[in-house]
Amino acid sequence: MPGAFDTHRPPSRELLDDCVHCGFCLPTCPTYQLWGEEMDSPRGRIYLMSLAERGEIGLEGPFATHIDRCLGCMACVTACPSGVQYDRLLEATRPQVERAVERDKDDKLFRDAIFALFPYKRRLRAAAVPGGLYQALRKIPAIRALAERLPGRLAAMESLLPPVSVRDAFARLPVHTPAVGTRRGRVALLTGCVQDVFFHRVNAATVRVLAAEGWDVLVPRDQQCCGALEFHSGREEPALARARREIGVYSDLDVDYVVTNVAGCGSSMKEYGHLLDDDAEWAERAKAFSARVRDVHEVLAEGEPRATRHPVRARVAYHDACHLGHAQKVRAQPRAVLRSIPGVELLDLPEAELCCGSAGIYNMVAPEAAGELGARKAENIAATRPDIVVTANPGCLLQIGKHLGVDVPLLHPVQLLDASIRGVPVPRT
Repeated sequence: MPGAFDTHRPPSRELLDDCVHCGFCLPTCPTYQLWGEEMDSPRGRIYLMSLAERGEIGLEGPFATHIDRCLGCMACVTACPSGVQYDRLLEATRPQVERAVERDKDDKLFRDAIFALFPYKRRLRAAAVPGGLYQALRKIPAIRALAERLPGRLAAMESLLPPVSVRDAFARLPVHTPAVGTRRGRVALLTGCVQDVFFHRVNAATVRVLAAEGWDVLVPRDQQCCGALEFHSGREEPALARARREIGVYSDLDVDYVVTNVAGCGSSMKEYGHLLDDDAEWAERAKAFSARVRDVHEVLAEGEPRATRHPVRARVAYHDACHLGHAQKVRAQPRAVLRSIPGVELLDLPEAELCCGSAGIYNMVAPEAAGELGARKAENIAATRPDIVVTANPGCLLQIGKHLGVDVPLLHPVQLLDASIRGVPVPRT
C-alpha cells in the first residue's frame, strides 16, 4: 500500500521505529498536559506518522489536526531516554501537511497574513506607526472595550502587541562596533525581524555587551529574515529560500561566529546544514554556515568575563525558551552569564520544561491552548516572587508579559548584563 506522504523528504521509517512508546515524554508535553489525549502526545503523533507512512491513514482531518496542535517545543526530545528524534520527524511532517492538506479559507487567510508581515522588517516598521498610535488610543475606555470584544485569533494578536516605540522601530545599529580593550575575535550579529523592530533595545544591548567583552561586532545591512517562523510552520520552500540568502550574506564575512540572540532564529540557523543537505549547490556552504552559528550566551560564556560587573541585587527568574533549551541544548550558558552579575539570585521555576505557549505563531493560531499554557507558566513564575523575569526569545517575553500580571521588568538576559556592565538602572523592557 502506498504511503500518504509524498516523496520529498518524508519522515523516515528508521526514525519512526526508534520510538518504543515508553511514555517518558508525556509529563513534558504541553498538549498532553492540557488534554490528556494520546494523539496529542509525542508518541501518539509518532504513531499517526507511522500509520500515514504505511498508507493506513491520510494526512487530512485528524492527522493534520493533531500535528497542528503540536507546539514544536521539543521538550520530548530532552526527556526521551531512547534518543527519539521527534524534532526531525516533525520537521519532515509539517511540510507534508502544508503541501497535501487544503486549509479552510479563514485559517489560510489568517496564516497568509502572518507570513505576509512578520518576516519583513520594512513592513513591520510600517506597521509600527499605526501600532504606536493604536496603543495610545487604547487607553481610551471606548477603544479598550472594543478591543476586548474582538474574536479569538484577532483578540490574541491584539493582546500580544509589543510596546511600540516608533523611534526604536526605525533605529539602526552601526555596521561595525569595535571591541573594547584587547580583541578576542570578530562576530556578525543576526538582528532578526520582530526582534530588530520591536525589541531593538535587546539588539543594542547585545552589541554593547559583546564589544565590552572584547568582540568586534559586524551587523550586515543586507541581512533579512532567517526563515525560522516558516521552517517551524512547515512552509519549506520560502524558508529554504531565506536560508540560502542568509548563507550568501554571511558566508564571505571574515568572522569567527554568526551570533543570534533569538532562540527560534538560532535553532533554525544551526539546522541549515541538515535542511539543505540534499541541495548540491548549497549543502557544503550551509554546513559551514551552521557550524559558525552561536547563541549569544554561548559566546559570552566561553571565556572569562572581562568587563566589570556592577551589582544588581535582585531575584531573577530565568525562563528557558524552548528553542534555546530543548532545541539548541543551551541551558548552562545563560545561567552562567546571569550568575556572573554580582547580587543576582537566580531562581529555578516549577515545571520549567513546559512551554509558555508562544511557540512561534502558535499563540496566534491556537490562542485558547496557548492561553492556558501562558497562564500556567505565569503562575509558576509568580510563585518564585521574582524582581526581574528574563528569557531569550521575543515571543516568550510577549507571552509571559500578557499573562504574568505582576509589575516586574521583563528582559532578555543581555539587557540585564548590559545594565550591570554600564552600572545603570535595570530597564523595564
